[in-house]
Amino acid sequence: MVTLAESEPVRRAAPEIHQTKMLIDGEWVDAAMGRTFATINPATGAIIAEVAEGDKSDVDRAVQAARRAFDSGPWSRATARERGRLLYKLADLIEEHIDELAGIETLDNGKPIRDSRNIDLPLTIETYRYYAGWADKIEGRTIPVSGSYFTYTRHEPVGVCGQLIAWNFPLLLQAWKWAPALAAGCTSVLKPAEQTPLSALRVGELALEAGFPPGVVNIVPGYGDVGAAIAEHPGIDLVAFTGSNETGKLVMRAAARTNLKRVSLELGGKSPNIVFDDANIDAAVEGSFFGLFWFDGQCCTAASRLFVQKGIHDTFIERMVARTRRERLGDPFDPETTQGPLVSQEQYEKVMGYIRSGRDTGATLLTGGRRWGDRGYFIEPTIFDEVQDEMKIAREEIFGPVMSILRFDGLDEVIERANRSPFGLAAGVWTHDVSKAHRVAAALKAGTVWVNCYDALDVAAPFGGYKQSGFGRELGKYALTDYTQVKTVTVAV
Repeated sequence: MVTLAESEPVRRAAPEIHQTKMLIDGEWVDAAMGRTFATINPATGAIIAEVAEGDKSDVDRAVQAARRAFDSGPWSRATARERGRLLYKLADLIEEHIDELAGIETLDNGKPIRDSRNIDLPLTIETYRYYAGWADKIEGRTIPVSGSYFTYTRHEPVGVCGQLIAWNFPLLLQAWKWAPALAAGCTSVLKPAEQTPLSALRVGELALEAGFPPGVVNIVPGYGDVGAAIAEHPGIDLVAFTGSNETGKLVMRAAARTNLKRVSLELGGKSPNIVFDDANIDAAVEGSFFGLFWFDGQCCTAASRLFVQKGIHDTFIERMVARTRRERLGDPFDPETTQGPLVSQEQYEKVMGYIRSGRDTGATLLTGGRRWGDRGYFIEPTIFDEVQDEMKIAREEIFGPVMSILRFDGLDEVIERANRSPFGLAAGVWTHDVSKAHRVAAALKAGTVWVNCYDALDVAAPFGGYKQSGFGRELGKYALTDYTQVKTVTVAV
């Protein structure tokens, strides 16, 4: 068993929590039924704050506000450049409060402050600025048709969007949903994950400060009944969901009950990461470590099926275990900490169940597999070797710090095994052979393939899945396709 480096406990002042109510029609309001729920600090298990718990009636209020803003309010009359200016202003305000927001994210979510501050927040700001620049560049086309007609297309906003985000990247996912929708001219009813509502509410305050009119952005915290009410509400034109495969199916069913609204789903994954024997081993170890253990493996793209060609297998795992020894678990507010807690007790128990399954089904535990510390939801980074394709840890999304290493012999074999999963979100390929890299990238059934890198995300590059990892695309120009619809106009001349 590996002895992990421990960071000394660091006692830091928790960030101030500004808002725990829900945002509806430009006002901060209590839940209609007066209920609240506790949001928990995953590093300690202590309650941070009580947050307004919405229900169906609160969703209805928010949808009516978003509907008015879109159909007849000031948002319906705002120009594209005005929308862009507001998004730029929101980005500026987030940047002004970057340390505060990073602290809220770390407090509520548990990820190390070094990641919240240096990864999540810069990407969040960049997303708002990127789509601010797109707001006045959503254009139609003129089309030459037969006869005496002038035909052109208009790309118009879909309307009111229900947006449901996950708990692993709360600020970033809020930006991925809000920024393209608002740039396109839509309005939003957003449900943050019940585990991590606080940063979304703080950005809601900044959106009002930036000048977004009442009803344009609405935030209704709560549990699954809030998400269900959003998904099936007849006043919503599109529902965009980020989360688990199982919940995504429920969202699709709910969306079809009333008005057959559009659906965009960014779901889970069981991403293959393939290391060929001609790869740079040190680079592959470091990239594969990041691809799985970044944010405790609580990432939909996590490189949780690590295929290593047999010629370098022993050398690779030796270096991977050595790399794991340098991981530092501890207080997520300590800037030296590289791994914090899992997000919740529920997630902790789920991941420990997968670790037990790996042991019970014959995988070789190389390191980790235990709780770390005596409070909070910490699990040591865990590596299993000699994993077989049929094992549960090789088939199901774990969403925790558990790496499964699988040996392979040849190229065609590993492509077939990599594609055997019902998921298809991301994949990695490590090789010096450019032809091989392109061949494998083309053959893998995944929405994103990284070659000699992993989790290299950019706001300009589309992101989404194949198969049961969902449909629709986040980021880039492609995301605007989800939030706009095309109208053809033909004029006799």
